[in-house]
Amino acid sequence: MTKKQVEESAPGQTRLGPGAVVRAGLELLDEKGADGLSIRGIADRLGVRMNTVLWHAKTKARLLELMADAILAEVPVEGLPEPWEPRVRELFHRYRRALLAHRDGARIVAGTYAAEPATLRFAELLVEALLAGGLREREAVWTCWTLVYFTLGLAQEEQALPDARGPALARRLGAGEYPSLSRAAQHVEDTSFDERFDYGISRILGA
Repeated sequence: MTKKQVEESAPGQTRLGPGAVVRAGLELLDEKGADGLSIRGIADRLGVRMNTVLWHAKTKARLLELMADAILAEVPVEGLPEPWEPRVRELFHRYRRALLAHRDGARIVAGTYAAEPATLRFAELLVEALLAGGLREREAVWTCWTLVYFTLGLAQEEQALPDARGPALARRLGAGEYPSLSRAAQHVEDTSFDERFDYGISRILGA
């Protein structure tokens, strides 16, 4: 990489760094969604060459890891309740809000395994709370995974809903081939995501 490429910067910036690349990636994500996210798009947004972006992000997979960690960095960790169960619940309410704050945010986080500071900070706080609640080490970690996967899955469904809704489900259930689903159809299509989230957290925690 040439000195000129290293020193390329977006308007108003004196020097490009990984943080600027990640911020541009999140801006592009919010504008175009995960399917519209590309190295070329980030380079165009920053006014630099593609290999300049790759100099800082290395690969698109690595860029997604950094973006996922940046989303987790938006989870505030101050002012958490002291008792372990309210603490876990509050952590996941904040986690969900951070995911939903970015278009396809849950999809980006779900598709990565980012062993990065903000991600590890969140996991540390969660496992610490679960251990304080009397869970053994394996139970604490597995409960952590279960809560994370549930939250990511529900958030992805919520974020995909505007594009996914249509008459196909109702038409297929109306054909009579799935009697149990037809019987519960109003609940199958329930979009009360806040209530579903609280219900799921309670079921996982056994509360």
